Amino acid sequence: MAMSRIEGLPFLRRSTLDQFPEWLSVARSVGAFILLDKPRRWSSFDAVRFLRRLLGLRRIGHAGTLDPLATGLLILGIGRATRLLPTFQRMPKTYVTRMKLGAVTATDDAEAPEQPICSELTVTEAEFRQLLERFRGTIEQVPPQYSAVHHGGKRLYELARAGISVSPPPRTVHIAELELTGWEPPFAELFIVCSTGTYVRALVRDLGAAAGCGAYVVELRRLAIGPYHVDDAVSPDELSQAIAQQHARLHPLV
Repeated sequence: MAMSRIEGLPFLRRSTLDQFPEWLSVARSVGAFILLDKPRRWSSFDAVRFLRRLLGLRRIGHAGTLDPLATGLLILGIGRATRLLPTFQRMPKTYVTRMKLGAVTATDDAEAPEQPICSELTVTEAEFRQLLERFRGTIEQVPPQYSAVHHGGKRLYELARAGISVSPPPRTVHIAELELTGWEPPFAELFIVCSTGTYVRALVRDLGAAAGCGAYVVELRRLAIGPYHVDDAVSPDELSQAIAQQHARLHPLV
């Protein structure tokens, strides 16, 4: 039922950007969705603020947080469509990530200083590929210390920034696909399809621990949420240009 309701509302995609005025009209009246290619260094709420300012609308939300370090697909709902965003949150997510072996960080990604674990890697490509088998399927995963997971009424990143270390309970997640797509030590690249609630940073952290050398995320890109792919997402610049073109049509220079 929820999926059919979603399909009844318009999506703004790169392939439909020329229909922006019509999409915006529907978004203002009954709600709509947009596939956005989130830039690096933007938080998910930065994307919400950007759209609120650009479209002049307040009721905008996103279907699942994407780390500031990460880029890629972010689905946003406008108006009444915000009520349907949980449907996207339950869909599987597809990522590609570049990781560095031999070191760790406090945030499990490149947002914090590197702490070397071993000066020379001993794990081979064949051994690492075999190691991936242990992380496919249904696994238990402890969220990163710097994450939005609640613990004792506060978010973990709030506790971590206050210097409070806690051990949150593990979560059950499902890794449907986990493939090594690049191997240039100390760097490796992974293709991942996983369930909602999965932290790629935690997956990389645990892979590094299992390899005996530590690891952290250097780059992360979300390729898809369910059937929705980043190849059809619009960038903030493309959206700004569409707004400017509409304004020029409505207010031509005399």
